[in-house]
Amino acid sequence: MDLLAIATNWLGNAPDFAVPYALAALGLILSERAGVLSLGAEGLMLVGALAGIGAMLAFHDAAIALPLAMLAAAVVSLLFAFMVIVLRIQQVIAGLALVFFCQGLTSLLGTVFDWTNKPVSSFGALPIPLLSELPLVGRLFNQNLIVYLVPLLFWAAVHWLNRSTPGLRLRAVGENPQAADAAGISVPLWRFGAVVAGSALVGLAGAYISVVGTKLWIAGMTGGRGWIAVALVIFARWSPWRALVGALLFGCIEALIPQLAAAGVQLPQYFVLMTPYVVTLGVMVWVALAHRGGQAVHDEPGALGQPYLREERR
Repeated sequence: MDLLAIATNWLGNAPDFAVPYALAALGLILSERAGVLSLGAEGLMLVGALAGIGAMLAFHDAAIALPLAMLAAAVVSLLFAFMVIVLRIQQVIAGLALVFFCQGLTSLLGTVFDWTNKPVSSFGALPIPLLSELPLVGRLFNQNLIVYLVPLLFWAAVHWLNRSTPGLRLRAVGENPQAADAAGISVPLWRFGAVVAGSALVGLAGAYISVVGTKLWIAGMTGGRGWIAVALVIFARWSPWRALVGALLFGCIEALIPQLAAAGVQLPQYFVLMTPYVVTLGVMVWVALAHRGGQAVHDEPGALGQPYLREERR
């Protein structure tokens, strides 16, 4: 395979690999902007992936399967929201417990319903006339519908968070819940809504992997992408646009691995598997050093990870 073909395939596949990271990161940003630290992305992605395949096997329509996958992840997230908002369980512990619960649940249900390794057919690419015929970059304009919708979704999220009254209320809940409560904003209600909406997007990320990407279910198929999304949010400093750029970075790295294999570059299997995590660690170290050196503005929501009870308002 010549270098031009490798570069063309790499650029063409990168957006497809980036979509799960982007959707999961956006979902986490919505939740954490409301002050709820969400470490359960890996588990919720598994729920979305399993529910998406189950719906595909039942209805044979991705337009039905993807929303149902979002609904499944949102329903499971109610358990997490109840634990951290109502019971005020430590959010890190609750998030880790959610991951382990979802890993076991999806493995069990996938086996019980015999959904493992059953291929499905999903929607294909939608080439944009003329642009998809350009040399080298033409593959960028020959993607599936979800890839095209992701930038629009990020634009809508940024506009909603920064320009709309509900978005500003959500950010107020995450920055200073006491002041938001004093202004008549229901902190628990907004946090519940943010967790559920964000988890639905994380579930969509998982469903994209199973329904659109691999087109089948395998236990643990998300392969740690949820954890990378958690790191990506920190790298992006809770900014949706920076998260999208970071998702493209990880998408490019993941898309490069099969292209190197196709070019005959022999890489140890375990080195290939650890590459995204090595990059994740490098990104985290860079963020920490940049912040310590005063090169970056820390945009963490002021009340992130802090429980709130109205009776404690001062």
